[in-house]
Amino acid sequence: MKITNVTEYEAIAKEKLPKMVYDYYASGAEDQWTLQENRNAFARILFRPRILIDVSKIDMTTTVLGFKISMPIMVAPTAMQKMAHPEGEYATARAASAAGTIMTLSSWATSSVEEVASTGPGIRFFQLYVYKNRNVVEQLVRRAERAGFKAIALTVDTPRLGRRESDIKNRKFKPLCVLILQIHFAPNLTLKNFEGLDLGKMDEANDSGLASYVAGQIDRTLSWKDVQWLQTITKMPILVKGVLTGEDARIAVQAGAAGIIVSNHGARQLDYVPATISALEEVVKATQGRIPVFLDGGVRRGTCERQGFTS
Repeated sequence: MKITNVTEYEAIAKEKLPKMVYDYYASGAEDQWTLQENRNAFARILFRPRILIDVSKIDMTTTVLGFKISMPIMVAPTAMQKMAHPEGEYATARAASAAGTIMTLSSWATSSVEEVASTGPGIRFFQLYVYKNRNVVEQLVRRAERAGFKAIALTVDTPRLGRRESDIKNRKFKPLCVLILQIHFAPNLTLKNFEGLDLGKMDEANDSGLASYVAGQIDRTLSWKDVQWLQTITKMPILVKGVLTGEDARIAVQAGAAGIIVSNHGARQLDYVPATISALEEVVKATQGRIPVFLDGGVRRGTCERQGFTS
């Protein structure tokens, strides 16, 4: 089958991947209303095309935090990519570099920051959750910095994992990460960024113990003061990922964030929140141009890209 657009990958994935793996990647929270709205909202935005403009030379390059990239499109963080293919994050890193754009590596990747750095040159950001054990956070941030990563994408919309009902049915109430890492075709998958860290006391030392530990250690006390704390342990700029309102955008500016990612976590956290493209204008207006604003969620075609990426 010749792939002509991004959406067609979804049909192929559904055919090739085990059901619980496909459901993990594809599902949203609860009724999945926001999952659909992320896409539908783009369809309600219409072009006002201007004519008789010389378009023989088009320059799509832009800059992000001072880094020049080939187009206004970056790769957002996606966990556990080796569930889909043995190359996982390696392939994504190489592809992003070849395309001249930025990859953001998930904390919950199946390849470590060092392994991704070893694939060759490229501009990379590191997506971070904040854990109860701040020593773990410091270790992750410093490893990313040593590996040449250029920014932290601090995910702030996950005080606990969203209620994704397909996952609940598939896992029969086992911890999500435990189930995912026990899939039959990849028994040795693990959350590679946590290997070698001083995690303190754990109940189990195997992969399932690690995954269960990590999933249960996200700090629900996370607040704006932690954005400022992160700035004391790293020179990397902090992007706040998960902003949907103008009120929070203004606080992010005051807290010293280097940028904002308008995101609803791919509609995987809280259902019945706005599509990201619907929230974008409010957030941009609130920042008053003081920091760059980016967007993820719902983008499926190039006709959306100029609407879905702004600074």
